[in-house]
Amino acid sequence: MKELQRNTKETQITASLEIYGSGKNDITTGIGFFTHMLEAFSKHALFDLHLVCNGDLEVDYHHSVEDCGIVIGSLLKQSIYPIEGIERFGNGAVVMDEACVECDIDVSNRAFLVFDMGDFGGKIGNFDVELVEEWFRAVCFNANLSVHVYAKRGKNLHHLTEAAFKAFGLALRRALTKNPRVLIPSTKGCL
Repeated sequence: MKELQRNTKETQITASLEIYGSGKNDITTGIGFFTHMLEAFSKHALFDLHLVCNGDLEVDYHHSVEDCGIVIGSLLKQSIYPIEGIERFGNGAVVMDEACVECDIDVSNRAFLVFDMGDFGGKIGNFDVELVEEWFRAVCFNANLSVHVYAKRGKNLHHLTEAAFKAFGLALRRALTKNPRVLIPSTKGCL
């Protein structure tokens, strides 16, 4: 289990992560919908995630969402690298009613994000949907993951967002599946 504290003028975050867990989580962000998304991510990745974020919610949710992504990405980086004996590539598509979102991952030690959710803007309750991409970017660039998230179909913002978090968790779980035959999963000999 990896642990991390991050304190700035905008947020104070304490977190721990076990990537080979059972999906147990204890998450407090002060942002109900976002907490629900992190719980879904943890559950479908089978990551044990404990996270407490105290942020400047009176300003808006941006700092808390992005900084939680930075912390989770940093914990992932500590947990994953150096890479050896994992599948490396993973994908998953999650259906929620009319919505279907797919996520493809390369645990490459190179950061990249393609986030194509179509016409994806507005609010879910008081949560700005544009913050979803900010969270994914923060995770990917702090964990050095190459990730593509895209909506195959859907209209309901809640369904699309939740499917994205679940698909990311599922794809990451598959990419991190242990396989001792793989050794270093690169023709370069290192990642």
